[in-house]
Amino acid sequence: MEITTKISAVAITFNEEEVIDGFIKSLDFVDEIIIVDSYSTDNTLEIASRSEKVIIHKHEFNNFSDQKNFALSKAKNDWVIFFDPDEEITVELASEIKETLKDPKAIAYYVKRNLYFMGKRIKYSGFQTDWVIRLFNRNYCSYNGNLVHEVIEYKGEAKRLRATLPHRTYKSFDDYTSKLHRYSELQARMLYEKGVRPNLFHFLFRPWYRFWHQYILRLGILDGKEGFILAYINAFSVFKRYVNLWLHYRNIK
Repeated sequence: MEITTKISAVAITFNEEEVIDGFIKSLDFVDEIIIVDSYSTDNTLEIASRSEKVIIHKHEFNNFSDQKNFALSKAKNDWVIFFDPDEEITVELASEIKETLKDPKAIAYYVKRNLYFMGKRIKYSGFQTDWVIRLFNRNYCSYNGNLVHEVIEYKGEAKRLRATLPHRTYKSFDDYTSKLHRYSELQARMLYEKGVRPNLFHFLFRPWYRFWHQYILRLGILDGKEGFILAYINAFSVFKRYVNLWLHYRNIK
């Protein structure tokens, strides 16, 4: 299926050797692949450099918005797809992207993500509404500046694609929890910069509320033991966020 619109695929990486080869192969329909790496210590860059389409830039990681906006600045084409390496670009999704860009009706497109955790598809736990922008015209879009949980801000109309996006973020329990702890630190930095001071409400109520909101209100209980584990570790990451915030004020980090 021939298309005239050129596409840049952009991704940020750090120690992605387990998934980077398959990720790059799934991008065979794009014109260039921009990889911005925050100094991986494994074989990520060696594997990525095997593809002639890949252009690698090394850039020290400060926060997610900064890293992603830097990556966007390296793209040559107006239309960009920006996936995470642990997201699976299926044949159906690639085909829909190509078909959509024959005559785009919006400047940004959302994709529904399906989370897989500990080998199980998570259908509830708040992830039933996980829509993310992954295809957009970079002339009208940029990341919003959040240090973590960054989102695309766009000027114009956005639509939804039909194909879904498998998200296999779970490598191991330790890897997953360390990722959440990293997010907690960045969220603490955002709160510190806003002048928020932690108190007992943050330490006691916020984690408790996060657990029951995710497990009961967002139906995590229907995801079985995996839903319970997800709710628990996300609640603990909220607690860790405010511990990190407290440490910022104590200047003992």
